[in-house]
Amino acid sequence: MLSDDQKHLSLFGRRKKMKVKTILSIILASTLLLFGCSQQEQTNEPKNEEKNDQLIVYTTVYPLQDFTEKIGGKHVQVKSVYPPGVDVHTYEPTAKTMQQIADADAFIYIGQGMEGFVDRVVQTLENEHVKFVEATAEMELLSANHTHRDEHAHGDEDEHAHEVEHAHGDVDPHVWLDPIYSIQMAETIKQTLTELKPEAKDDFEQNFASLKQQLEQLDQQFQQLMKEAKRKDILVAHAAYGYWEKRYGLKQISVTGLSPTNEPSQKQLASIIKEAKGHDVRYIFFEQNVTSKIAEVVKNEIGADVLILHNLEARTNDDIKNNKDYFAIMNDNISALKKALQ
Repeated sequence: MLSDDQKHLSLFGRRKKMKVKTILSIILASTLLLFGCSQQEQTNEPKNEEKNDQLIVYTTVYPLQDFTEKIGGKHVQVKSVYPPGVDVHTYEPTAKTMQQIADADAFIYIGQGMEGFVDRVVQTLENEHVKFVEATAEMELLSANHTHRDEHAHGDEDEHAHEVEHAHGDVDPHVWLDPIYSIQMAETIKQTLTELKPEAKDDFEQNFASLKQQLEQLDQQFQQLMKEAKRKDILVAHAAYGYWEKRYGLKQISVTGLSPTNEPSQKQLASIIKEAKGHDVRYIFFEQNVTSKIAEVVKNEIGADVLILHNLEARTNDDIKNNKDYFAIMNDNISALKKALQ
């Protein structure tokens, strides 16, 4: 038999356990409710939905990345496959980059022989869902023979004088340096994004119109530059500026061909130095991502000062740090050209 005190203690213990169970149940229910609300808030949060719904796009040269970002706006995440400051003429994608391209919605490239690795990528990833877009498709680009080496051979008929720039195929691929051609590529990008996300068509159209206006203004800046220029000839390390020759009348005396690996023969080098001296060239343009020992030889031979022309193939770490886009870099180029053409 339990005493009255023992019965009281037993009853108190049972009530205490029941109270603890009740409290734990309330805490558990509240936790589940709060977790459910949190999950619901995260699920319905517009920013997260918007981020998850973004198109993933990879590109090659920087202008394609910049144009896609400007046209796509909030609807895209864009990245160039090229690391900062890379020489794109020798670039090969890693296995990780190949996987990133395979997982993307689109891969946009210049085409027509600019990127030597692209054909292999397209063939390897042909069964993936990624959309391959050649930005210059159906565009008539300059012939690869439109280089300083052909136009200024000065009778040098050896096997190097009319060599074809095989590294880039049969065309000059540096089309993004021409604002008017850039408008055509931007239109291809706009059409691609619209096909992938038709519900954002109005945004893409509006963003494209703004980009087009900026490119037209850039074209006007180049025209004004050449109208005020006292000279037309520039000495460059790399024959990347044929489109400026064609559209604006600028004349490039180039040390190497369309690819920096296409170096001149000794006879051609002597001809280049002679021509630069004949035009009283005071500056030689080096580039942000290519070092040329041959260009250094020419610089020293004619006593020229160095200026930088950014070919925009890939941004440098400094460009990224300073948040320089296509137009900021092109404005720097125009300032450098003004100095050289006075």
